[in-house]
Amino acid sequence: MTIKAFVIGHPIAHSRSPLIHGQWLAEHGIDGSYEAIDVAPDALPGFFERLRSGEFAGGNVTIPHKEAVFALCDSVDPLATTIGAVNTLVVRDGRIHGTNTDYLGFLGNLDAEAPGWSDGPNDAMIIGAGGASRAILVALRRRDGGKVHVLNRTLEKAQALVEEIDGPFEAHGFDGFPELAAHTGLVVNTSSIGMHGTRFDWLDFGLLPKTTLVTDIVYAPLVTPLLADAAAHGLRTVDGLGMLLHQAVPGFEAWFGVRPSVTPALRARIEATLEH
Repeated sequence: MTIKAFVIGHPIAHSRSPLIHGQWLAEHGIDGSYEAIDVAPDALPGFFERLRSGEFAGGNVTIPHKEAVFALCDSVDPLATTIGAVNTLVVRDGRIHGTNTDYLGFLGNLDAEAPGWSDGPNDAMIIGAGGASRAILVALRRRDGGKVHVLNRTLEKAQALVEEIDGPFEAHGFDGFPELAAHTGLVVNTSSIGMHGTRFDWLDFGLLPKTTLVTDIVYAPLVTPLLADAAAHGLRTVDGLGMLLHQAVPGFEAWFGVRPSVTPALRARIEATLEH
């Protein structure tokens, strides 16, 4: 019997998840399918009834449903609750379990592209205190590094975030960058700065150690303004595409029973779709 999985969102046509999972299904010769399904917010409860009927083994959840599915799942793991979003659903015996694999995608991407990035006592810096930053905080909490500094345009928002998620976290405004830069080994952009012509006019890359790794969770464009500026200053960079690829691994394994690999061929296939 064909094992079926999905990604739901609204809209969903832009999703690259069917390409990722489709390649893995072909590689492993699995009798399975993975489709993108457009589900409007008011149709979400009805879709969950389809899930409980056993039509699917599970699937992924993207915007705008990552928060709304909490109330519809039968169980949600603690990490997804902390992150505040569900991106992966697994159906077992008519019950729907929700989890979040974004933090695993973030760690998997850096481990693959910058081995040893978390070794040493250096601190990390997260730019932005919105929903996207929560998974990164959870990821960095799982590594025994230094402190994690959250920099946000509005200091109060950064403070609220670090108080909500327990860990070695400190909140700062953008004006805290010069003082923190010298001890920073990792810079992660989770904000929308750099998109639509906006710039990091307060971020002086020259103050960062030459060993600092800079990454952006955005993958379209592949080289964001932050990464371009960091590379121009001789700093190491990792783009956000690998996070998309690595976060897909746990779900595929849960639905289809095989743990897939993120290969150069897979990355090249997805990267080609970013050029259009």
